[in-house]
Amino acid sequence: MDNTFKPISHKFVAVLNKKIPTNILMNALGHMAAGLASSYPNNADMRFDNYIDKDGNVHKNISDNPFIILVADNSNQIRNLRLSCAEKGVHYVDFTSTMTVGTYLEQQQKTKETPELELEYYGICLFGEISQINELTKKFSLWK
Repeated sequence: MDNTFKPISHKFVAVLNKKIPTNILMNALGHMAAGLASSYPNNADMRFDNYIDKDGNVHKNISDNPFIILVADNSNQIRNLRLSCAEKGVHYVDFTSTMTVGTYLEQQQKTKETPELELEYYGICLFGEISQINELTKKFSLWK
């Protein structure tokens, strides 16, 4: 294991809609985090490491980057953040209410049938350079 300190340059951020029940948000967060990690083009930026405890047990693929969870007042704030991410080329994955009904095939169909302005956003996860992510998320508060 290389114990050389390497400065952190990227971070993960999740912004979650406070109007949605926590149990539903946790499911959405899991889906978004998995999608974000699997779709990012340069996995090395995500800095996944294995952590080894004193007994030699390996705790695999924990990111060295911070993962901050913020709160949005409503779906529109997430919609606007999503638009800003798209405009600035920031990597993101979002989750909407249409992704919670029935089977995954029914969810895909419901999403396809719903105009974007009618989607209720439960959350969005971002990954990128710290300064760029901070600029996009500075108006959001920490989740409490």
